[in-house]
Amino acid sequence: MIESNYYLSRICEALLISIAVAALATPLSIRLAHRLGVIDRPKDGRRMHRKPIPRFGGMAIFLGSMVAMTIPAGMNGQIKTAMFGGLLMYALGVADDILDIRPVVKFAGQFAIATVVYALGIRITFLSNFFGNAVITDEYANVILSGGLAYLITVFWIVGITNAVNLMDGLDGLAAGSVAIMCMSLAYIAYIHGTRLGSMPVCIALVAVAGGCIGFLPYNFSPAKTFMGDGGALYLGYMIAVLSVISPLKQATVVGALIPMLTLAVPIFDTVFAMLRRILNHESIMHADRGHLHHHLMAAGFGQRRSVLIMYGIVGIMGIVAVLISRELYKDAFALFLIALLYLSIIIVPKRPKKNLRTIITQDAVEAQKENFVDYLNYERERRKQLKETGHAEDPSLFINADPEEGGSTHRKKDK
Repeated sequence: MIESNYYLSRICEALLISIAVAALATPLSIRLAHRLGVIDRPKDGRRMHRKPIPRFGGMAIFLGSMVAMTIPAGMNGQIKTAMFGGLLMYALGVADDILDIRPVVKFAGQFAIATVVYALGIRITFLSNFFGNAVITDEYANVILSGGLAYLITVFWIVGITNAVNLMDGLDGLAAGSVAIMCMSLAYIAYIHGTRLGSMPVCIALVAVAGGCIGFLPYNFSPAKTFMGDGGALYLGYMIAVLSVISPLKQATVVGALIPMLTLAVPIFDTVFAMLRRILNHESIMHADRGHLHHHLMAAGFGQRRSVLIMYGIVGIMGIVAVLISRELYKDAFALFLIALLYLSIIIVPKRPKKNLRTIITQDAVEAQKENFVDYLNYERERRKQLKETGHAEDPSLFINADPEEGGSTHRKKDK
């Protein structure tokens, strides 16, 4: 009981420190962005903002989480390694923000950093056993991986999740809020199994990263005053990838290797879906487009704030699924997992069911937006026809008066 209270106080301390430091550092990052010229300008159709916005806010997230990990979390070996790799990944992102380095160079840097982290001892050495007695297992009934296979899986996990989070950074507040939810879910899993498995330092580190996101979020939520940039996005993706596979956290249950995958299911799904879409369109997998989940929500007319809140909800459901799996409540987890899949299918499947699977996968959000606009025109034409047939005059209250920040349009009533 005394030990539990001790760690709970450390968790609260890490959360408060990271939020405070990030909140104080964000205005400084905005001023620094203007000095360095690190400004995101709306130069193509993918960007949702219409005016130049500073994109150096990752500095605030980095400082807030690092300070909180240094003070309350303690400096055990694995946390030190995670922080060192985080510093390298943040530096790579800052270099991209300032110099706009080529994607190939950026990927090479990510693989190099993941290799360094693997060499320093953070590695995936086992997977959950789904093959019965046909494979060699350890005392936890997990499949032991060979050195080469462990290296490949570890490196591709770190690089894959790092870029998955980077791809989420497409709407105001989406990446920061989603990572905060994912980190808190993993932190809770580490906390409830912490006394038995010694994962409390991991729990505190995850809370520190979540706190950095929370402190930054008021400046990043729509309408955003600043963006995190590649420095923040790569750092967050790296930290959640590394902290989710530190060994005590993985050993929570026999299917513990599924826990980080389920928690990060939304960015993983979006990334795999994007790669498949680009391959079917005969494009490079690094080619940017408007086919991500948040683009489809925007095309449906939800606006930035509501689109982000919908994504938060789906990420939160998957976080609860991971918690239930860690407590071996498989039936409950499966039911929630189906609900999350239902919501994802609603987002990506177009209104018109005659389309085949390939068209659904390759559809750009611009095409979906055109379909929605055509549907709206048909609806408006039919409504006006009915009003004319019934002899009613046009009702001014039927005019749309949506918030422009939410992606709507404002129509003023006609002057009499």
